[in-house]
Amino acid sequence: MKNILHQEFNKLYNKDADYIYFSPGRVNLIGEHIDYNGGLVMPCAITFGTYLLISPNEDNVFRFRSLNFTDQQDVPLQQRYEKKGNGWFNFPIGVIDHFLKDGHQLKGLDMLYYGDIPISSGLSSSASIEVVTAYALNNLFNCGYSKLDLVKLSKSVENNFIGVNSGIMDQFAVTFGEKNKALMLNCDTLDYQAVDSNLGEYVLAIINTNKPRQLAESKYNERVQECQEALTALQKDLDINYLCDIDADTFKKHEHLITNPVVLKRAKHVIEENDRVKLAAVALADNNLAEFGRLMYASHDSLRDLYEVSGVELDAVAEYSKTNPNVAGARMTGAGFGGCAIALVKGDAFEDFSREVTQYYTDKIGYAPSVYSSLIGDGVGSLNVAVN
Repeated sequence: MKNILHQEFNKLYNKDADYIYFSPGRVNLIGEHIDYNGGLVMPCAITFGTYLLISPNEDNVFRFRSLNFTDQQDVPLQQRYEKKGNGWFNFPIGVIDHFLKDGHQLKGLDMLYYGDIPISSGLSSSASIEVVTAYALNNLFNCGYSKLDLVKLSKSVENNFIGVNSGIMDQFAVTFGEKNKALMLNCDTLDYQAVDSNLGEYVLAIINTNKPRQLAESKYNERVQECQEALTALQKDLDINYLCDIDADTFKKHEHLITNPVVLKRAKHVIEENDRVKLAAVALADNNLAEFGRLMYASHDSLRDLYEVSGVELDAVAEYSKTNPNVAGARMTGAGFGGCAIALVKGDAFEDFSREVTQYYTDKIGYAPSVYSSLIGDGVGSLNVAVN
């Protein structure tokens, strides 16, 4: 792959790239819709991601090219930038803008991006682009940011320059990811634990439903409001700041305080899901993939029945997976209403799984999903930076 990218860079710029960087995408293994409730998530970096090849130029111009998109941009070095339309290059321009606002002296760069993350699949292609750009600039211009600084900077770009109100999990996972480790992360405090997650004979199957997630944002805001209502009700008796400050046993003793049955379901999912993340960390550390798989199915069922953010497409993947003895577990991942599901599949059975889940899904939904195989990979880094 690196050789092909270097050839493409040379074709575009008539010179060799001096540096190459890579930032992965991510999936959330378990812990869904609880980051805004003070709970735990468990993302991991995947082996798909964004490559960035760079060579400095003497023109004081930032040149943005991509092998994924036809649109390109040449931007003169200036003190301030604003978002222009919806082009992909807004993500790296936003990062450059943040570096300049922080007072760093930058110079012109010729850049080539290539991502093998499926676009709009919920695997964090935007965070991957932001983080690989921030890491490269920090490395090239010796800006002195820590990895956590780069996470916060990239999230700020997403929220304030791009205008998407996302949390910090995506940027954190693609920056701090480690091979064969999941990150049990508290999105509020940013405390995290790297959990040994050797998948052994299994691989991570990523099943993109290929359904646009049109409902996700409005329903997301609705769920946030319902969780706030549940919290307010529980605070009559409990001194808590978040729903995830209590466990399922404590919740059961106080659930009578929540009189709206829909709000009660939402809170039940959040609190039980937070407990599942803790159990999942133990299962992974003990290399008990059967138990981890059981927790994955339980998470999906809860997201379907209690939180109601799944849908027939994501459910079809989970339904089929339960019939296949080579699958340890499966669940929707991400906001829901489309996007991706994940499954833990025996590596030597992956091709059969891919074919059979595609057939099952197509018969039920009317169009095919896209199925990928991944391992748990490393976070952002340089790939043999000097090329001569």
